[in-house]
Amino acid sequence: MLLPLALLLLCPLAQDPPSDPPAPAGPQPYEEQLAGTTLSFEMLPIEAGTAEMGRLFGLGTGFEEREIAPFYMARLEVTWDLYDVFVYGYDLPRGAEPTDGVTRPTRPYIAADHGFGHAGYPALSMSHNGAEAFVRWLRVKTGRMYRLPTEQEWEWASRAGATTPWFFGDDEEQLEEYAWLRWNSKRSTHPVGEKPASPWGLHDIYGNVGEWCTTADGAYVLRGGSYVDREKAVNSTARKPASPTWNANDPQIPRSIWWLTDGSFAGLRVICEMDGDLPARVPPAAVTAPAEVDPGAPDRDAGETSDH
Repeated sequence: MLLPLALLLLCPLAQDPPSDPPAPAGPQPYEEQLAGTTLSFEMLPIEAGTAEMGRLFGLGTGFEEREIAPFYMARLEVTWDLYDVFVYGYDLPRGAEPTDGVTRPTRPYIAADHGFGHAGYPALSMSHNGAEAFVRWLRVKTGRMYRLPTEQEWEWASRAGATTPWFFGDDEEQLEEYAWLRWNSKRSTHPVGEKPASPWGLHDIYGNVGEWCTTADGAYVLRGGSYVDREKAVNSTARKPASPTWNANDPQIPRSIWWLTDGSFAGLRVICEMDGDLPARVPPAAVTAPAEVDPGAPDRDAGETSDH
């Protein structure tokens, strides 16, 4: 018996179930949750390319091309929220001692934040030893290949594809929109992420605190300028080599290898190596290798951030 036409119209036709949308192609941002805490931080993919290192203000000399492999970089500078977990062991059960084999800094004997602000503010005043110990702790804790950027990687990321002094162009007057520097900082750092991001999603890549990087010869340098620097020292080529004068007023004997009494402009931002489109895992040998601690820094005079 044939069904009436009206009844047929009321019966929906069988349909295939909706398919899942295709996975995005290429590396994707990810959020790293720190076990034992409620804290996390966001990592953004940085594309591969050829960086023209040191090119600034139209100068035709003093720069070189470097091939940069892709990597992940933290969207924000490392905050006190994260650095305190590392220094004070806030991720451990009450009364427990660290068993990860990572050498931690001694606790600062003065307020390392210099009274600027703490929660949400960039961690500062750590030496390159403290910065290296932090990324080693992250590697052990997460199993991912976190480290400090090389200065080539940092400069490539800061430029976001531009060849001008800043990722937004060469108009010095625009800098205060994107960075905390001498003229607008009131001689203090500010909470991370308040300024607009670069085209690659990075906040505070200029100013606020200088960011520890490694050099080709194994030394350490701060990149990007800080809240104490002028415009021409806050850009993609600004660099300040590590100096013992940054700890000149430490009254301890011997002076701390972890904290800089006169280095309130020193901070850090982490990167993670990339394996295919994913964050690289830590090789077992890298976890168990003994940590190296540098007892000193090259004996260079400190001054305002310099350029290439």
